[in-house]
Amino acid sequence: MAMPSAPHSLCHPDLRQLSPQEAWQLTQQPQVVFIDIRSEIEHFFVGSPPNVVNIPWQDAPDFEVNPDFVLDTGHVASKDQPVVLICRSGHRSIDAGNALLQAGFKQVYHVLEGFEGDRDEQHHRSSVNGWRFRGLPWVQC
Repeated sequence: MAMPSAPHSLCHPDLRQLSPQEAWQLTQQPQVVFIDIRSEIEHFFVGSPPNVVNIPWQDAPDFEVNPDFVLDTGHVASKDQPVVLICRSGHRSIDAGNALLQAGFKQVYHVLEGFEGDRDEQHHRSSVNGWRFRGLPWVQC
């Protein structure tokens, strides 16, 4: 039984949702920008999909929302490019996707299940669902 890590925010009506497998396929297209919105610590030490750009939605030490997230995203993607967002379990990427859509980005996707997925009954991740559980490519420093 999966145990969600946090309640989901409401999705902007234009926020598109992808399974991890669908996200992998879409991110193989050269015009698509793939952004890992997890903290730098999560990105580097837990692992990440290959060729993803890390722009934290929240980061250490205080984990406040990054006030420059939309601006930083604009440095790597135009508002007309497809942008795919991934986080740990598919919760923060909803908030980040909502912010990008409100800022005028037109094609924003978020990865359902995230990179590590929901927790199992022992509170472990990557054992129920998520990018790694689905056997998709990933790297770790």
